[in-house]
Amino acid sequence: MIGYVTLGTNDLPRAAAFYDKIAQAMGVSRMMESESFIAWGAPGGAAGIGLTKPHDGNAATVGNGVMVALECKDRAQVDAIYNLAISLGAKCEGPAGERWPGFYAGYFRDPDGNKLNAFIMS
Repeated sequence: MIGYVTLGTNDLPRAAAFYDKIAQAMGVSRMMESESFIAWGAPGGAAGIGLTKPHDGNAATVGNGVMVALECKDRAQVDAIYNLAISLGAKCEGPAGERWPGFYAGYFRDPDGNKLNAFIMS
């Protein structure tokens, strides 16, 4: 149902370096970009993620209660994405682990404070 998710950033080059590595670990790459916007994903694949400087010229802010969930292929990939994000300067919002039977996830905030998780549901 979701086509893509866009998050705001105040520092596109810094955010791009973070998401380039997360995307690579998930097997995708940049698929669109301009001076103020970059999107990662695979055309025809699952939902992608985009980063943009806000179009209204105001500072990007984090939505309270907003989170982007990155679907992984297995628990090992959840662990790898979570650990990679932390190594790239993400803030831990809950280490990778089983949250309830069949749902395994790790939560983190990117360098702009946007909340994400890497998860697998079995």
